[in-house]
Amino acid sequence: MAEYKIPKKVKYRKQQRGRMSGIATRGSTIAFGEFGLKAVEPGWVSGKQIEAARVAITRTVKRGGKLWIRVFPDKPITRKPAETRMGKGKGAPEGWVAVVKPGRIMFEIEGVSEELARQAMSLAASKLCVKTKFVSRRDEQGGVL
Repeated sequence: MAEYKIPKKVKYRKQQRGRMSGIATRGSTIAFGEFGLKAVEPGWVSGKQIEAARVAITRTVKRGGKLWIRVFPDKPITRKPAETRMGKGKGAPEGWVAVVKPGRIMFEIEGVSEELARQAMSLAASKLCVKTKFVSRRDEQGGVL
């Protein structure tokens, strides 16, 4: 079934929510592939969303090319049960998310045409909860490859 990624082991079961201000300093350039999907707004992307986007990309390119997933859901999200009174501590871990800041490259792909890559990334973007844009290595390097 849906085998989405979760960390094998974490130091602490629960984390604080944190802040998502600022732009991504790491992972903001295309490092592996030819085309990428870049986040343009901050947000939490769940492991299920990442897996759904991965499936959409691999099905669109029909197992052609190579895909890199540049985000990993390593932040635990907790939730208290429904109809529970306030207090009595923090809720149990419910899922895992990746913190994504603007400028972060989330997926990269190579070995396919730009048209097919655009189509695949568009389908993947529809599975994610943050606004994204399609970028290519040629655009980042100023038109020369």
